[in-house]
Amino acid sequence: MTVTIRDVARQAGVSITTVSRAFNGYQDVSEETKKKILQVAESLNYRPSRVARSLVLQQTQSVGLMISDFNVNPGGHHFLFDVIAGVHDRLAYLGYDITLVSTTTARQRLISYIDFCTERRLEGVIVMGMRLDDPYMQEVAEAKLPSVGIDLPILSRYCGYVMTDNVNGARQGVRYLISQGHRSIGFVNGHAQAAVSVDRLRGYQTAMQEAGLEVKEDWIIHSNFLVDGGETATRQLLQNHPEMTAIFYASDLMAIGGMRCIQRMGKKVPGDIAVLGYDNIDLGEWVTPMLSTVAQKRYEMGVAAADMLMGMLLRQEEPGGRLLPPSLVIRESS
Repeated sequence: MTVTIRDVARQAGVSITTVSRAFNGYQDVSEETKKKILQVAESLNYRPSRVARSLVLQQTQSVGLMISDFNVNPGGHHFLFDVIAGVHDRLAYLGYDITLVSTTTARQRLISYIDFCTERRLEGVIVMGMRLDDPYMQEVAEAKLPSVGIDLPILSRYCGYVMTDNVNGARQGVRYLISQGHRSIGFVNGHAQAAVSVDRLRGYQTAMQEAGLEVKEDWIIHSNFLVDGGETATRQLLQNHPEMTAIFYASDLMAIGGMRCIQRMGKKVPGDIAVLGYDNIDLGEWVTPMLSTVAQKRYEMGVAAADMLMGMLLRQEEPGGRLLPPSLVIRESS
């Protein structure tokens, strides 16, 4: 049978009100009484009702995980899964529920960020996948609601962020290609309104300039982070620049599409064209040749975002910006 607060009160010899106030941290319950109540509760395997607790504390213990265009581009889920797992595992361990919500640029124009979150009774929000030109970008920074952006460099009194150090990640990748003797290195980037695209482009440019190589604008193509985007961009690059010997991609999915295009054009990877991706998704080990890539700590990214949000909610910590270090994973494609 389910153990209730009445059972705890009866065995502890106190009132139901005293048990409730002990569980919710009221100072008018003595330490001795509180200790006795907790010991009884543990012996009976009693767990306080989360609904009742939220009514007492005016807290829902519910955090939103807001992902822009979550259902539009299913290919992106290869990257998202590990991040979401990190967020979920950390928040669940701390006793918080997660509400997964999807938004789009169009929806953001219909309802404000704070109204969207208030309707769902969210104590805080972790935001992913938003474009730099989305309406919510400014609203997230200004809202008095604890928020953390993943791959969104928003920093304010109530908002922090967690990202991979994408500038250095791209720089490491291109420097590796240069060390292999490549000088004609193309770059297939994600769409221009992604924060990570801005940083990875800067890393590519920095590595080329440090090696004394010209950064040619027509060697850079912006695409959509997905397989079809990589395939289309690669065809355009190689048709216009047959002298190209290596291509760096801002996502593994684009790199996989690029390899498919290269092979359909009758060229070999890496014999004719070396390929390097970004993300280190599991799929990279299952393609032929196996994909070299810049690895992101995706699970750790989710955990770090959850920890930052909990610090703001539970300990009134100031938000900040955290960059996680990337690493090179060299396989067959380069």
